[in-house]
Amino acid sequence: MRIGFVGLGKMGANMVQRLIAGGHEVVVHDRSQDAMTAAAGQGAEAADSLHALVQRLPERKAVWIMIPAGPPVLETVEALLELLGPNDILIDGGNSNWRETGKTAKRVHDRGLHFIDCGTSGGIWGLKEGYCLMVGGDEEPCRYLEPVFKTLAPENGYLRAGSSGAGHFVKMVHNGIEYGMMQAYAEGFDIMNNSPFDIDLRAVSDVWQHGSVVRSWLLELAARALKEDPDLSQLEPWVEDSGEGRWAVQAAIDFDTPAPVITHSLFARFQSRQKDSFAMRLLAALRNQFGGHAVKNK
Repeated sequence: MRIGFVGLGKMGANMVQRLIAGGHEVVVHDRSQDAMTAAAGQGAEAADSLHALVQRLPERKAVWIMIPAGPPVLETVEALLELLGPNDILIDGGNSNWRETGKTAKRVHDRGLHFIDCGTSGGIWGLKEGYCLMVGGDEEPCRYLEPVFKTLAPENGYLRAGSSGAGHFVKMVHNGIEYGMMQAYAEGFDIMNNSPFDIDLRAVSDVWQHGSVVRSWLLELAARALKEDPDLSQLEPWVEDSGEGRWAVQAAIDFDTPAPVITHSLFARFQSRQKDSFAMRLLAALRNQFGGHAVKNK
């Protein structure tokens, strides 16, 4: 299949490579000329503008957008709507908010085009291992793009989750679960690290991969990180969030669904960014006031 691809960041560039390796023809566009040159060197066809990209696609055009959520996606969709025609397909493979996706899909559908939201998981390892794809949109355009989905995904790694917005919604929940799993691993390894035993944390992360009920790819990545830096001394205890954890917590509130683990894991990330927490200082002061407990003064 011949497809357009907009966005050659860490994920997008690798996805283009995987598509090319799978026999697809890919026309790419990115704001970075260096990124387009690199993709062209790997077999893609570079287009200097969205107009040029669309002109090089077949009669029924499909354009995959792999750029940051929010205004960049909305602006790109609006620009492409002026260039594409009825029955063409737009795919947003990034982490857009599912509510915004519903609005975007309606705008696209009102113009006679198709819009597919594709939650994409796999990170920088997707080039080799494949990407888990969670797709939302009408059945016909999803079937039309199955050759692309099946090339990007490993075996059994592609699912049409439902109508427009379902793909990004499922990916949002996926990321919320990921937050909780990562927090549990972090806390467990912290307990072992603070214990009176001389525990080899990397060895634990390795042995847990064999028969343990907590084995996972995240645990494999923990083992890799501990191998590279056993005490993680090269890292600051600062954890960002991409936004999807916040949306998952908000969805839980909106749907009256208890999600304490996901919520706590999100708030733990906020706490990691407070180098000098007023809240923690107040806790110490309160313990001192009611119980005379020791405090550490600066």
